Amino acid sequence: MPRGHNGRMHPPTDDDLRRLGETLASAALAQHLTVVTAESCTGGWIAKTLTDLAGSSAWFDCGMVVYSYEAKQALLGVNPHTLEAHGAVSRETVVEMVSGALVHSAATLAVAVTGIAGPGGGTADKPVGTVWIGWKRRGGYPQATVHHFDGDRDAVRRQTVATALRGLIELAA
Repeated sequence: MPRGHNGRMHPPTDDDLRRLGETLASAALAQHLTVVTAESCTGGWIAKTLTDLAGSSAWFDCGMVVYSYEAKQALLGVNPHTLEAHGAVSRETVVEMVSGALVHSAATLAVAVTGIAGPGGGTADKPVGTVWIGWKRRGGYPQATVHHFDGDRDAVRRQTVATALRGLIELAA
């Protein structure tokens, strides 16, 4: 991401996100892969970025927007104990989300995101900007990383979408 005059990183632009989506589309088509998204803090933005591309139905399977505990359980099979013990914004939850996305779809690549985009909802342990992202390839093991993004709600969400797409591109390679 480019730096501004104050040295802080600028969040990805719509063009940046489109380019990442196009890179993923090329990789998915070349490898005969399909993608599923399971999104909490991004509200379907990853899926929107991908389906904005013409021809996306050839490699995009589906996307699930799951904000409530009940939706995470019903649509992705997240264990209620996981949510109670670790909370929605945790490594444990995102791993179950990304695994559940593959179980509940025909896709071969999955990404899941859960975080606190703000402006409220943060705690001392999980401040605003805390986002867990998980990736998994069918038949493989899930990967999960925590991020602490700066900026307002839009900036946190844009950075989450870009990071999620970069991880899918790596997984598709």
